[in-house]
Amino acid sequence: MIKFIPTVAVLPLRNSVLREGKLKDEECVFLNDDALDTFHLGYILDQEVISVVTFHHQSRPGFPGEAFQLRGMATDAAFQGKGYGNQLVNFAIVYLKGQKVNYIWCNARQKAFKFYQSLGFEFISEEFDIPGIGIHKAMYLKIQ
Repeated sequence: MIKFIPTVAVLPLRNSVLREGKLKDEECVFLNDDALDTFHLGYILDQEVISVVTFHHQSRPGFPGEAFQLRGMATDAAFQGKGYGNQLVNFAIVYLKGQKVNYIWCNARQKAFKFYQSLGFEFISEEFDIPGIGIHKAMYLKIQ
């Protein structure tokens, strides 16, 4: 089941999946995580949060319209490749269309390029390195 969840509920998966458990959960808070227009989604299975994603109201320079940046997409290793992350992003697309948002964008990790492409995202930047995290490319999805 997909639910809107509080910031604190996304931190354990952000830490374990995106930071390989090297940080404390509270060190995985993003700027604007608690902004009024930020929202977090979680896929809940047997009362456990197994996949999370965060959306910040943030446009991308050079791209007009209302936009949200997708951040912190993480699925527990035992549940990866089973469609849970895909369901979260598709839920968000429907929700954001209802909010009259024009597009979603993200800084995708190299190992997630195919995942985002399967959802219709397109590359909008060259590769860049985020020190300590790895190679990324910016990606874009027009939703209306």
